[in-house]
Amino acid sequence: MAFDIEMIKAHYAQLPGRIQKIREKLDRPLTLAEKTLYAHLHEDSPLQNYNRGKDYVFFAPDRVAMQDATAQMALLQFMMAGKPAVAVPSTVHCDHLIQAKVGAEQDLDVANDVNKEVYEFLASVSDKYGLGFWKPGAGIIHQVVLENYAFPGGMMIGTDSHTPNAGGLGMIAIGVGGADAVDVMAGMGWELKMPKLIGVKLSGKMSGWTTPKDVILKVAGILTAKGGTGAIVEYFGEGVINMSCTGKGTIGNMGAEIGATTSTFGYDASMSRYLKATGRADVAELADQVAEHLTGDQECYDNPEQYFDQVIEIDLSTLEPLLNGPFTPDLATPVSQMAEAAEKNGWPTDLEYCLIGSCTNSSYEDISRAASIARQANEKGIKAKSQLTVTPGSEQVRYTIERDGLIETLEGMGAMVFANACGPCIGQWARFSDPMNAPKNSIVHSFNRNFAKRADGSPNTHAFVASPELVTAIALSGKLGFNPLTDTLTNENGEEVKLDPPTGYELPPNGFDVKDAGYEAPAEDGSGVNVVVSPSSDRLQLLTPFVPIKADDLKGNRVLLKAKGKCTTDHISMAGPWLKFRGHLQNISNNCFIGAINAYNDKANHVANYVDSDSEAEFLPVPDSARKYRDNGIGTVVFGEENYGEGSSREHAAMEPRFLGVYAVIVKSFARIHETNLKKQGMLALTFVNPADYDKVRQDDKVSVLGFDSMAPGQNLTIHLAHADGTEDSFEVAHTYNQAQIDWVVAGSALNKIRQEAGVA
Repeated sequence: MAFDIEMIKAHYAQLPGRIQKIREKLDRPLTLAEKTLYAHLHEDSPLQNYNRGKDYVFFAPDRVAMQDATAQMALLQFMMAGKPAVAVPSTVHCDHLIQAKVGAEQDLDVANDVNKEVYEFLASVSDKYGLGFWKPGAGIIHQVVLENYAFPGGMMIGTDSHTPNAGGLGMIAIGVGGADAVDVMAGMGWELKMPKLIGVKLSGKMSGWTTPKDVILKVAGILTAKGGTGAIVEYFGEGVINMSCTGKGTIGNMGAEIGATTSTFGYDASMSRYLKATGRADVAELADQVAEHLTGDQECYDNPEQYFDQVIEIDLSTLEPLLNGPFTPDLATPVSQMAEAAEKNGWPTDLEYCLIGSCTNSSYEDISRAASIARQANEKGIKAKSQLTVTPGSEQVRYTIERDGLIETLEGMGAMVFANACGPCIGQWARFSDPMNAPKNSIVHSFNRNFAKRADGSPNTHAFVASPELVTAIALSGKLGFNPLTDTLTNENGEEVKLDPPTGYELPPNGFDVKDAGYEAPAEDGSGVNVVVSPSSDRLQLLTPFVPIKADDLKGNRVLLKAKGKCTTDHISMAGPWLKFRGHLQNISNNCFIGAINAYNDKANHVANYVDSDSEAEFLPVPDSARKYRDNGIGTVVFGEENYGEGSSREHAAMEPRFLGVYAVIVKSFARIHETNLKKQGMLALTFVNPADYDKVRQDDKVSVLGFDSMAPGQNLTIHLAHADGTEDSFEVAHTYNQAQIDWVVAGSALNKIRQEAGVA
């Protein structure tokens, strides 16, 4: 029986009546996204026609999922909310803190030792407050959710930007910050601006080397890294019907790389097959009974331009395998053009490592198709020229592929198998002893994200994203420009041989199997469970409520940082070795903005500080400068450029600046999750009305934010710059705060507001 089956039964029982009311109110054909969103309206938002991209709406998600790196801060916040238990089904997944170094078994043993304190904290909090706990080694959050919790037409939020992976099973699954998770776990409505809708029609059918991964790589190339911001991407067409459920999950997962709120697919036979294969025939039977409500109305798909804000069409029969990168997931290059592109751009072509797996591409289908390439290599006498690594997505997948001989096949071509965890995909990869001084190099992987320093901490690593099948083939050649569709390889006998297209299984022919999936249920009554955090711990720290910002605080602030170019959450609060401090706000704040480039000197972590002198700057690391300003009673402001905060959902990228005394972040545009995280932490997230005003800001300015005491929705604020030479500049900045969000700022944070309403001192 599926987890939370009674909740799912109740949802499906109510769904036809809800859809009927939605139809009567909106009086138009409905997309799948609209059906799911409107069916999950919170009681605080009455049923009405909400304007896409404009109206803020409260929703009631069915569940919450958290990975261990973000769960620490989310649950530390939940502990402050004064609630006895979570209000909706919630889970914690220990996948981020396991470093890939030697191999699965040894790496997991090390993780259990060095992270013992954190794992015990997460397990005890889960036990006390009623959360399901997936222990280290159980698998990556998104694969485990797909296998156990996702269901068609459901809605969930997760404290990881790749939560939309569950869209592969027809969910509206959205990545959020931990404070959003606290809202839902505390039984409150979750607020989101009603998303716009992008329709992607997939015609034709994939064949040969083309995979679902290539679909999202193509979409990323079309829409760019911010083209999906504020929108749900809904896929439809004959190409969708011919695609596996896990293939749809891959597309949903990487929708985060175009800034999409989420991506989703209508319920179909592939989802039914997957539910049954993963032990949830009961959910499939329930979904079959309401199938018409679990996909968009046919009229929406027949005339998509009338019902979507933007429509893209891709013919899968002509889609060529792609490699995206380096340094950004939206730079798409067809495999046939990569050799030329690499030479033109000076990208290193010798590959020491090729990596497959992660939450994006670690299904049985992915691994079986990659193994088919490895099997050919073994049969044709081809030796791999690059080290191939494999990261299974869950213990269930790992156990099953081992049973079926796929691991043995991959190891036969020299593959190294890492633990069922995120590993290199999030920077948990012990590749270099001195990453910053590592040589210029390239890697190819099937992960989702490829920002500079993302995988191994080195700014000199050029990472390219491709399907697992293509990555495996490229590992055999050892060359970035290898095209398996046309190129040959030389085997041990000196013969030129060509690889056949990959083959595989959508689902394991002999079914899934596992001895210990890694799940631990919470106590039926957690009231007697004690959660202990040592005051001397350097990993965990109980939180203190943030002090509200006052109008006087916003006068005469200093410029902490003017970030130049791309400033992702990895630049603001990088992962890798810093993951160990995700539960300790004071300690992790030592990484705040250390990867961002200072516009005034083109250096990272080197900014001017004027505490000791208004005219002579002292140059300090960013966290040190922030602390010096804060401890001397001086507020600070951060400036940035386009799509600021792109990337991970990590709220640490908002909490750290808040903790260090930053009052406002003023940029040309925000990534959705990060803007919300700033609001939740009681900060001002503002955008230039005229982007050219960014150039007016000097490093020795004194910055004032005017109009805060009368801040209102839709009403711009004014920035006043007092330059050191006695001149001045002023310009308007816009914001997207509604009244409830303004109330968060007035209270000091959204959590403070929850505490006030709960009567917690």
